[in-house]
Amino acid sequence: MKLSELADKLGLNLIGNKEIEIKEVCGLDSAGPGALTYIKNLRLINALKNSSASAVITPSEIKDLDIPQLISENPQLSFARALEIFYVKHHRPLGIMKGAFVSPSARISPKATIYPGAFISENASISDNCIIYPHVFIGEEVTIGPDTIVFPNVTILDRVKIGARVRIHSGTVVGSDGYGYVFHEGRHHKIPQVGTVVIEDDVEIGACVTIDRATTGVTLIGEGTKIDNLVQIAHNVKIGKHCLIVAQVGIAGSTVIGNYVTLAGQVGVADHATIEDGTILTAQSGVGSKHLKKGVYSGSPAIEHSKWLRASILFERLPEIDKRLKKLEAVINKLLEKKGGK
Repeated sequence: MKLSELADKLGLNLIGNKEIEIKEVCGLDSAGPGALTYIKNLRLINALKNSSASAVITPSEIKDLDIPQLISENPQLSFARALEIFYVKHHRPLGIMKGAFVSPSARISPKATIYPGAFISENASISDNCIIYPHVFIGEEVTIGPDTIVFPNVTILDRVKIGARVRIHSGTVVGSDGYGYVFHEGRHHKIPQVGTVVIEDDVEIGACVTIDRATTGVTLIGEGTKIDNLVQIAHNVKIGKHCLIVAQVGIAGSTVIGNYVTLAGQVGVADHATIEDGTILTAQSGVGSKHLKKGVYSGSPAIEHSKWLRASILFERLPEIDKRLKKLEAVINKLLEKKGGK
């Protein structure tokens, strides 16, 4: 593809040779002849000049650069769109393929694709341009919005509601029973989990994620939220819009998470916690059942990140401090002995 054509598709201003042929889009570290790459900031200019890239997406014009430049306010976003243009294939609807089981009462758009081995239960509804890959189970009265992709071996249980442009990766279970029991006369008795799960538009759910249905009411995943692999979301959790939930996070029941919250890897959140909009929890932080105001937190139990940094430096010095304390104790004891002897 000529660079001028790519610039038009991306809506970017082009400086330099418009006729150069772009054969691939890749990161700076692997960019060779024919490649379009990008830099997020001008600190990478030297690395760019030492590369063999044929063109670059950059936040502003770079003087004395021998290769053409595409100017973008957000180079990483433009790079992502260039990757989509080059490598993402548009799916042609294939309808219900031989080997899929679809209940006669299910409503399947003729523009959807249901691959062999998929199981679609009674009264399920699947919209335009959905792709349901092999060995997906979709329960009764599940609704799935347009342009949603459900990858192989996903289980979506009864009455779950999924919005538009959602991506659910392999091994994920949506709508399994919440972990609810009541103890009586020496036994744990199951509390029926009769609620549902609602996943709003533009959510992406990684591989092997589990999202429990509510005991009553709704477990909610807000619009635009991105969930990484191996995350556990318990019953009646409410997650706001455009959150980032990174791998191995565990969120206990009835927790409320605001909009634009980031939970880094292996964060644990106790039941009935509330986390305000815009909060960031760094990796392996632990949140008790409390209200966490907007801020950046680290540690378990989680404290303000600045305090945690100071505490972690102090923790590293504890052996040295212990030795010094023992020496001081010895000196004080000797002084006390001398004073007592007098």
